[in-house]
Amino acid sequence: MTDYLDRLAHVAAEASVDTLPSTTVEAAKRVLLDTLGAIAAGSTLPENGRLARLAAARAPQGVATLLGHGAKADAGWAALVNATAGVALEVDEGNRLGGGHPAIHVIPGALAVAEEQALDGRRLLESLVAGYEIGSRVGGATTPRANVHSHGTWGSIATAVAVARLADAPPQTIREVINLAASMSPANSWTPALEGATIRNLYPGRSGLQGILAVELQRCGFTGLRDAPSDVYATVLGDRFDGALAVAGLDALGRGERYRIEQNYFKLHACCRFNHFALDAVLALRRAHAFEAGDVVRLRVTTIPFASRMADPEPATTLAAKFSVPYAVAAALVLGRADVAAFELPALADPRIRELARRIEVLTEPKMSPRRTDYPTAQVKVALRDGRILEETTTVPRGDAENPVGPEELVAKFLELVSPALGATRARRVVDAVHAVETLKNVRELTALFAPA
Repeated sequence: MTDYLDRLAHVAAEASVDTLPSTTVEAAKRVLLDTLGAIAAGSTLPENGRLARLAAARAPQGVATLLGHGAKADAGWAALVNATAGVALEVDEGNRLGGGHPAIHVIPGALAVAEEQALDGRRLLESLVAGYEIGSRVGGATTPRANVHSHGTWGSIATAVAVARLADAPPQTIREVINLAASMSPANSWTPALEGATIRNLYPGRSGLQGILAVELQRCGFTGLRDAPSDVYATVLGDRFDGALAVAGLDALGRGERYRIEQNYFKLHACCRFNHFALDAVLALRRAHAFEAGDVVRLRVTTIPFASRMADPEPATTLAAKFSVPYAVAAALVLGRADVAAFELPALADPRIRELARRIEVLTEPKMSPRRTDYPTAQVKVALRDGRILEETTTVPRGDAENPVGPEELVAKFLELVSPALGATRARRVVDAVHAVETLKNVRELTALFAPA
């Protein structure tokens, strides 16, 4: 008798560039480019440079590239280093259906193993689609506990499925790998992110490393539970796990039902996704009414319930600022943008941003949800010194598959992030390589472009 795990395993095993819809393949390329950009940009942070040097020293015979560092390690260390860098700036894509960020849990591990084994670009795309689909579906079937951060939890499964798909593993093997990886899921809380402790950035790095290990453990003969996701995500990390929800629409996948990688969102603001709802509304008001931050008497944001934990107007660190609604909104009004620089130390110390942040009130509405597209996710009300009262609502923020931006905007985001690290010419060559990734005979042609300028 087949169950939800058998069905998921068959979908992963059968993912093929030859049979996937062209829209799925193109979506996978966009996600690959965006994720590589997040990794390369994040690699420039000092702690990530030191972590890369540690990895290279620990695995000196490795052939997997530490993106942005001009050094190599083995696949496990490379996955850990690259995934950690990829979340450091809060610019990596995500999926509201899966409640997390599938690509950063798939690409670092899959790319490292594919490079280690000198596999081609088609195999990389297939593993990306497979790992993304299964990781997102398991995440979406989980009702996580209140303080469980989705980063890294079911990411171990996403990595493991992708790595197993690289090896053309049959469905039964992929099922075993899913169960092993589920029992290895890291338990991560929101607290480090909210307080700005960068150990939080290691969450997807750990799950990437453990996902690769899960595949190796299966080959060693280790056994898992018959249904490990239900064991872990309905008891330890979640309040409920619904296997039926994990396979909803699966039979129509590619035939009316879009793959999850086509239903993602791209971040156009360099901060927690839960800020984006208010940021889109605030920046729309600023463009439409041409007011300055100094014109604001008071500002009220009503948004999703989790924002009550993101209401600190005086974050102490760059990372904490990315998880503060008042800071993000104030920075956007003062600077006119919410890019990486808006959360760096000079902006963090800007008295104009600090003062305005203290005058921003954050309220929550139980009906608002980051997964909904039929109800507002944020309402912003601004009182100006000239007596005007301005209001704006966001439902689906820009960059979501339901409110998409053009590919040229995603390429511009990549070039802005990566050019300082790789140089403009090399960054453009990466764009070209990803656009034609299915033609690459060896993914090392792509990773070779990621040495620093």
